[in-house]
Amino acid sequence: MTVRTLDETLREHPFFEGVGEEVVALLAGCARNVHFRPDELVFQEGQPADFFYLIKEGRVAIQLHEVAGGASIIDTVDAGEVLGFSWLVPPYRWVFDARATVDTRAVGFDAVCLRTKCDADPAVGYVLLSRVARTMHERLEAARVRLVDLYGTRTR
Repeated sequence: MTVRTLDETLREHPFFEGVGEEVVALLAGCARNVHFRPDELVFQEGQPADFFYLIKEGRVAIQLHEVAGGASIIDTVDAGEVLGFSWLVPPYRWVFDARATVDTRAVGFDAVCLRTKCDADPAVGYVLLSRVARTMHERLEAARVRLVDLYGTRTR
């Protein structure tokens, strides 16, 4: 087993591809390795959105509470992807639940630390926000495709 520093882990993650080493090193100061066991809650709807995650290995289900009770999986996040965007948008509360479906290892970023570094250096904020925006766009496009598959095309 090869031991990697957080800087190395971040540079190897697809989310940080092409990001300068100085930015990665700065953001690594907000990061720590985390582990979730199968069926462990990563975060819960309504709770403070205090972390942002880069998934290194495993899978996390994003769940939506149903009116009749229970929850539906609306998306999954796998190795090489990112989890949790509510840390960026006030009031900084999770809008979904996230639950590990298998043994999952990730890098967790402290949200307050990230926001502070982004506020202090707008160029770092831009790098991070542009990558988050790209990921959100990809997820919205995938959700649109799933909805069309589910409900079919709609004529005007």
